[in-house]
Amino acid sequence: MPVVLDPDAAAVFKAFQEAGRPAYETLTAPEARAYYLQARFVSNPEPPELAQIEPLSIPAPHGAIPARIYRPKKLRQKDGMSPALVFFHGGGWVIGDLDTHDVVCRKLADEGELIVISVDYRLAPEHKFPAAVEDAIAATKWVAANARQLGIDAAHLCVGGDSAGGNLAAVVSIAARDEGNPAIAGQVLIYPAVDFAMTHPSHSEPETSILLTHSVIRWFRDHYLSSAADAHDWRASPARASTLIGLPPAFVLTAGADPLRDEGDEYAERLKAAGVPVTYKHFPGQFHGFFTMGKLLDQANVAASDIGAWLKQLNA
Repeated sequence: MPVVLDPDAAAVFKAFQEAGRPAYETLTAPEARAYYLQARFVSNPEPPELAQIEPLSIPAPHGAIPARIYRPKKLRQKDGMSPALVFFHGGGWVIGDLDTHDVVCRKLADEGELIVISVDYRLAPEHKFPAAVEDAIAATKWVAANARQLGIDAAHLCVGGDSAGGNLAAVVSIAARDEGNPAIAGQVLIYPAVDFAMTHPSHSEPETSILLTHSVIRWFRDHYLSSAADAHDWRASPARASTLIGLPPAFVLTAGADPLRDEGDEYAERLKAAGVPVTYKHFPGQFHGFFTMGKLLDQANVAASDIGAWLKQLNA
C-alpha cells in the first residue's frame, strides 16, 4: 500500500533522523526507557489543566501496581458518579510509564469529560508475558470493584491504550467478556498490536518502517515473549481469540506508515463482522506513535478530540 507522509510527519521523521536518534534495539531496556521518557519533552503538547491528579496504588497478587487518576474540570456526572477510562500506555511492553503518557491521559480526561486511570503495569524483560496482562486485568477489576469510592459509574467503565497498551485493552475486554467480570462499556484501541504472527503486508513494507521499525518490533517481541508458542496465546495476540462476539463497542485508530496498520485494520473488520459496534479512524499520512506528539503533529490533537467525542457519545 503506497504511503505518503503528511508534511508535518515527514518533517518530524527527518528531524529524528538528523538528530542521530539511537535505535532502541541497540540499547538495553533501561537505556531505552530513559530515552523514551526524555523524548516526551520534545513532542508532548501543553497539557490541559485538570481539577485533580492523584497517585494510586492498586493491590494485586504480584504486588501493588502504581497508577494515577485524572479528574478533569468538566466531568460528566450522574448521581455523583462519572464514566471512566482505564488506560494502558504503549511502549512495546518494555518501555513507557505513567510519565511518558501523562499528557495523553490529561487530554483524554479533558476531551472525554471523564475520569482516567493510568496503569503502570510490569515491564519486560524483567517481567515476561503474561505479567503485563495479569496487571492490566487485576487493575481493571480493582477499579470496577472500587468504582463507588473512586466516584466512578461502573456501568460506564472503558479500557484503552496505544500500541502495546491497545493490545492490553483488547485482551482485558476479551477476558472480561469470558469471565463475566468486570462489565466493560467500550474499548479504545490506538494503533493496537493484536497479532504476534507479524505476517500482514505492513510488517514488511519499507515505507512503514518509520520510528517503529520492523527490527525494533522484533526487539520488543523478544523481550516480552518467553517462547514462540506465546505468540499463539490470545492473551498475547488477541486477534487469535476463538471469537470476538460479545465484545464491547470499539474505537479503533490506525496510521498509514505503521507496521501494525494491517493487523489493526483487520481487527476492526473482524470486530464488525462479529457484530461489535466499531468506530474506525485511519490517519493515512501519519506514523506509529504520532498520537503522543501533539506539540509537533496536529493530527494527534485531532485524534484525541475524536476519541473524546466518541467517549462522550458512548457515555451519554
